[in-house]
Amino acid sequence: MVLRLPDKWIWDSWFVRDGETFHVFYLHASRALGNPDLRHVHPIVGHAVSTDLTTWEVVRDALIVSEPPAFDSYTTWTGSVVQDDDGVWWMFYTGTDIDAKGNRQTIGAATSRDLYTWDKLSSHPMVVADPTWYEEFERDGMQAWRDPWVFRFPGDPEWHMLITAGDREANAHGRGVMGHATSPNLHDWTVKPPLSEPGAGFDHLEVFQFEVVDGVPVILFCCDLDKLRGDRRSSDDGVFSCVVSADLIEVDFRRSVLFDDTIYAARLVENHHGEWFLIGFVNHPDGEFVGELCDPIPVTADPVLGIVRR
Repeated sequence: MVLRLPDKWIWDSWFVRDGETFHVFYLHASRALGNPDLRHVHPIVGHAVSTDLTTWEVVRDALIVSEPPAFDSYTTWTGSVVQDDDGVWWMFYTGTDIDAKGNRQTIGAATSRDLYTWDKLSSHPMVVADPTWYEEFERDGMQAWRDPWVFRFPGDPEWHMLITAGDREANAHGRGVMGHATSPNLHDWTVKPPLSEPGAGFDHLEVFQFEVVDGVPVILFCCDLDKLRGDRRSSDDGVFSCVVSADLIEVDFRRSVLFDDTIYAARLVENHHGEWFLIGFVNHPDGEFVGELCDPIPVTADPVLGIVRR
């Protein structure tokens, strides 16, 4: 495996390249917890670096929870990293707070000049679900508003954020939608209506990523078995991709295709030669949670099937 820690489980990750160096940020928790399900309430954002996407050096952790009161006083969960026009790196990430017992998800940010040392911007969240369009609480009592993926379209100064979210109305065929927010400066965000419709067979669509892979615009996401609905309940869970329009005006998750059922929360990473790879955490291929990042999987994109092996 590309990254395995003998004393810790690794799960969701996100990547960024700075010159010749790739940085991966990932959620990890101690295997001393015993039950891997407990990792979700004991996460730390770790950090490792590589020049080839295969050999990784673990460096100091990036983020831990804040002292209460704070939007991230309970957990710090999945995010993404971008660099602004002044060279400052921004990490947007999910936080849950102690007062809501981890059930309320909001989004905040930290900044860095070197990708190694991070300073949180505020104890208050920057992006919060708007109940005009989005659910406040799922049926299991937890609000879905997490996994921010931040990017810009080429030539456009406006920043976009894609968010794991739920439609405010119940839907027997899945209430999961792709939440959306925009910003002119990465600090001030406006929550917009979702970019997708519910009813595509997913009660949530986790860990979004938007990329144009070999000329094909795709959304990558994942969904676990107990969140599949309708006809999708007869299929496996895992990593899905969906071909979309390059401007994200046309997003129809009914067209989603399962890519792999052994890894989860995978990310597309482009190497120095313009080749695309997929890296995710090994989930439970034999019924037991593994918790380590897989070897890079060479991929390309098909205009109908989305992400496929190369």
